Amino acid sequence: MNWTKQHPGLAMFAAMIGLLLFLWGMAVPLSWAPDPIGQAAQQFAEGTRMTVLLTLISGTAGVVLGVLAGLGKLSSVPPLRWISEFYVWLIRGTPLLLQILFVWLAVPTLLPDSMQISDFACAAIALALNIGAYNAECVRAGILAVPHGQVEAARALGLSPFQTFVDITLPQSMRVALPALANNLASLVKDSSLAYAISVVELTMVGYRVQAESYQPIPVFVTIAVIYLILTTAFTSLTAALESQLDVGRKR
Repeated sequence: MNWTKQHPGLAMFAAMIGLLLFLWGMAVPLSWAPDPIGQAAQQFAEGTRMTVLLTLISGTAGVVLGVLAGLGKLSSVPPLRWISEFYVWLIRGTPLLLQILFVWLAVPTLLPDSMQISDFACAAIALALNIGAYNAECVRAGILAVPHGQVEAARALGLSPFQTFVDITLPQSMRVALPALANNLASLVKDSSLAYAISVVELTMVGYRVQAESYQPIPVFVTIAVIYLILTTAFTSLTAALESQLDVGRKR
């Protein structure tokens, strides 16, 4: 941890390279394991890459949704504020699995036949909507933490409200919100396992299929747990290095 604080740039680079090497090379060490792990090594590798892809896509979309919903909750326009508050209330008050099933079953019925979406897209949409609601509270808290005097100073310098938000409020609020956003991302890695419920072939689905064929649940699910631990460790190391790079929480 001290090395990460002293060399955050190198720590970020090492975390990203380590994650890439793990994703594209994990099939080799897994192939050395006894059956049923060894014979399904490539399946585990492909499922892990699907998990990471699902996490990155839904996580990125979730940050955008979180910023928009967080701003909406602070908006002086009542309809925007009501919509944002309803969105956060609805998503945070219902189970993620229910949201995934709803998007998978209900959304395709609302679209024309020429616009049907895949199971992966349904899972990504549901996960993005879910994490976006939690990110909204993090962003809102970050914005409220910015001293109002800085906003007044920016206006006194002639900056427009948009320039004030982009140059003054948003950068500082994201530094404050970053630890909470990073925690949500780590949770998203694990929550993505619920995509197996709609037949997305990610890591958990691969493990379920392997144990169904081999009738050996212990080695299969231990392997899955180890892979998830490695993924969450890589993501938390990356976000910790980013926090150090941005000097989050350090007093001057």
